[in-house]
Amino acid sequence: MSTHHTAIIVGAGQAGLAMSRCLTDRSIDHVVLERGRIAERWQSERWDSLRLLTPNWMTRLPGYSYRGPDPDGYMRMDQVAAFFRDYARSFGAPVQDETTVHRAVATESGYRLETNHGILTCRFLIAATGACATPNVPGIAAALPPGVHQTTPKQYKRPDQLPEGRVLVVGASASGVQLARELHQSGRPVTLAVGNHVRLPRRYRGLNIHDWFDLMGTLDRRWDEIDDIEAARRAPSLQLVGSPTGETIDLDLLQREGVQLAGRVTSVDDHAIGFDDSLPGIVADADRRQDILLSRIDRWALNNGLEREIDPIERRPHIVTDGGPDRLDVASVSTVLWATGYRPDYSWLGLPVVDAQGNIDHDGGIVRGATGLYLMGLPVMRTRKSTYIDGVGDDARDLALDIAQALDRAAAA
Repeated sequence: MSTHHTAIIVGAGQAGLAMSRCLTDRSIDHVVLERGRIAERWQSERWDSLRLLTPNWMTRLPGYSYRGPDPDGYMRMDQVAAFFRDYARSFGAPVQDETTVHRAVATESGYRLETNHGILTCRFLIAATGACATPNVPGIAAALPPGVHQTTPKQYKRPDQLPEGRVLVVGASASGVQLARELHQSGRPVTLAVGNHVRLPRRYRGLNIHDWFDLMGTLDRRWDEIDDIEAARRAPSLQLVGSPTGETIDLDLLQREGVQLAGRVTSVDDHAIGFDDSLPGIVADADRRQDILLSRIDRWALNNGLEREIDPIERRPHIVTDGGPDRLDVASVSTVLWATGYRPDYSWLGLPVVDAQGNIDHDGGIVRGATGLYLMGLPVMRTRKSTYIDGVGDDARDLALDIAQALDRAAAA
């Protein structure tokens, strides 16, 4: 025996819950399958000190938003998880937790899912497991000797988890810079291997950088208006921190505090970890792109009559580095923390839509070549803010409309 639903959503994080709300608003029968608890990744796969990178006022989902006393603050992870639980209760989200999808295959009328609680079938399947399912650890990690402890931001919780000694943090986007600083402040020597990154101030001319993005509509830009959508989807996360003090964290700050900067990791063996000489060029490119964005903000403020209401133009100096070391002795490194991003995990999808890299070809979340299959929670899926809590709602509304229209067409046939 199997249980049938019009739609099944896999994943009860922000994307899956937003989709559930939008289907509920359209009275479309569905269930949300969650392998653990609601917002499981926010509860068990984040480090203890992490806060949202976006201000609380941006914590908005369809029909629900932050209502607390600190709209310009940044939620802790336990607060984020509680927010999602409250959201699910607010509309009676049909979440079936502790349910693992082992396999999903196509049928003549939709999809068949094998789970640890039996078989379910549906007409529409929404994969809302997002882009951050599995740490994207490079293959070169396998060459490190077993005496070097290796971890990722998904596994790391706090400094005292790690053995004493130098930590090499690989990756300088949001996670990498935050963890490099936390580990350095714990008393450990830290080397940060720097790849492409986006340098931005937390605040500019008196406003949060996300206030500027909101005013200018930067994050609302749609996927079909972007010239190089694949490049936009590969862009690193913003080098920001959700600190209660509103501070800016960047390579300049880390370098002044004593974190050693290095280029990209290029080689690993039993004796040494090698770095390339790309650091000065990478840093200069990040400064150049920051200058372009801040100049765009300046022009927008001028053209929209805000010059008298905001602080005067003030730019941070460009970062100067010495190029960093060309190698570290393996014996001097106790831990390597791979802050090298994530990738989606669609291994449960038994469909010929997943490529060799584990990605799915889609048009704004509508999977090509698989009728009735949708994605949620991916970078720049339908807008530039698709992976933000504040962005999944727009995507969910669009895809729920697509499902409703398909049902109307079927009823009229």
